[in-house]
Amino acid sequence: MPHIRVTVDGVRYDDQVEARQLLTHYLRERLGKVGTPIGCDTSNCGACTVLMDGLSAKSCSVLAAQADGHDVTTVEGLASDGEWHPVQRSFHENHALQCGYCTPGMIIATIDLLRENPDPSDEEIREGLEGNLCRCTGYANIVRAVRDAAAQMRASGTAPRFVSEPGTGVPRQAAGEGEPLRPAARGGAA
Repeated sequence: MPHIRVTVDGVRYDDQVEARQLLTHYLRERLGKVGTPIGCDTSNCGACTVLMDGLSAKSCSVLAAQADGHDVTTVEGLASDGEWHPVQRSFHENHALQCGYCTPGMIIATIDLLRENPDPSDEEIREGLEGNLCRCTGYANIVRAVRDAAAQMRASGTAPRFVSEPGTGVPRQAAGEGEPLRPAARGGAA
């Protein structure tokens, strides 16, 4: 079995994992991070989206072994000192959650979107979240929440908060680099 060292929500884990175990199953079953739901299990719905080194990734399409040496942030790791992340707060305040199943993935994808584009238009928001599906079709409130979160993050200067160099935890801006390392996991929303 592969041995991995992974940091999840700021906590480092050294674990043996099955070679074929998906990251989403590792997070939920081994670490108890049940805030990352398993949706389609085929990378179509985006419910299981997490941040890997600050970039969104659908955890049902990543092997746990591939997370070795990386920093993973789940929706459970976003709040700090009892305060919700601005995107979490905006989703709540704008009623952007109906059944809530897609919400963790939508929130994580939004953080990645706002990292790339801190002032997106409605069209850019829809395009940026197209890999995350809402089965309740509550897209109007989701777009409103993203726009509101973007404004809050620009005003407070928190937009680059989760951008870090892989495996270092060092903010990319501090390292002097501004481009994404790889394209974010995306798909298609209405």
